Amino acid sequence: MKQKVEALKKEIVAYIASSEQELEDFRMKFISRKSVIGDLFLEMKNIPAEEKKEAGKLLNELKNLAQDKFKELIDGFNSQQGDSKIPEGLDLTLPAVKDTIGAEHPLNRVKARIIEIFERIGFNLSEGPEIEDDWHNFSALNFPENHPAREMQDTFFIEKNPDIALRTHTSSVQVRVMENQKPPIRTLSPGRVYRNEAISARAHCVFHQVEGLYIDKNVSFADLKQTMLHFAQEFFGKGTKIRLRPSYFPFTEPSAELDIYWGLKNETDYRITKGTGWLEIGGCGMVDPNVLQSSGIDPEEYTGFAFGMGIERMAMLKYQINDLRLFTENDIRFLKQFVSL
Repeated sequence: MKQKVEALKKEIVAYIASSEQELEDFRMKFISRKSVIGDLFLEMKNIPAEEKKEAGKLLNELKNLAQDKFKELIDGFNSQQGDSKIPEGLDLTLPAVKDTIGAEHPLNRVKARIIEIFERIGFNLSEGPEIEDDWHNFSALNFPENHPAREMQDTFFIEKNPDIALRTHTSSVQVRVMENQKPPIRTLSPGRVYRNEAISARAHCVFHQVEGLYIDKNVSFADLKQTMLHFAQEFFGKGTKIRLRPSYFPFTEPSAELDIYWGLKNETDYRITKGTGWLEIGGCGMVDPNVLQSSGIDPEEYTGFAFGMGIERMAMLKYQINDLRLFTENDIRFLKQFVSL
């Protein structure tokens, strides 16, 4: 054992490494778990008990020597690499080539901005499955049995009886939140939704929504209006005006369409606002008591409001995009416009 240790010591001390491969060879032979030193440690079990103490000391010294030598070899190799001559003709004073990075997709950019605005006023994020059952997608949201949205022309059904479909809105996520969380609830549900519609410049069978829900004691329509005004002014600018037009949604009562005042400064404004100066950006309303009751929340004690908007719609308004299909065609000429925004 002693002779083997001495022989290995001499080999370690004399070892020279001038390449990465030689460094690796040293590591494999003397440092790794399957090294020659490791094999010597395995031979300890065959040494008489009275000699094990001395043999163990010798092996530990050998192990430390190998580790110190390996560090010395690495330092010497790195120093040698750093001192190497700069290749002729290489000018290190030239400016670096600018990295080319991809652009953030406009839908992701708009979604992130919407989430940021609502997170600052206490809304948290919630997610749910894109394949939904009838209860979460329709019944719990107060959709009557004969509501048109249940028909095949609006919904992609996967199964019938029981109804299993691709969700038509992210309100289904809000139902799951209400079933599993006690008020107060303040949640935002962004995600992909599906409608059985023909694809055109203004419609698509797959698009994105973000919906919000706030439930607590004494929540009023005034709270809803102020929240929508805050969002519109944060997203479109401080001077943005809003209006709420009476509307109908099965899951809210009263319900309203949310419009922003776009203005009538040029011909394009007249065209996209149909001469009114107002643009619809989403829907909202007070949560119907039946919806609260369906999810196990007492409508006598709690009230709430809900709102929703299409992310594509918001992106089209913000960036003046006139064709919905551009978001999914992956045209590099279109996407490059968002690199520096």
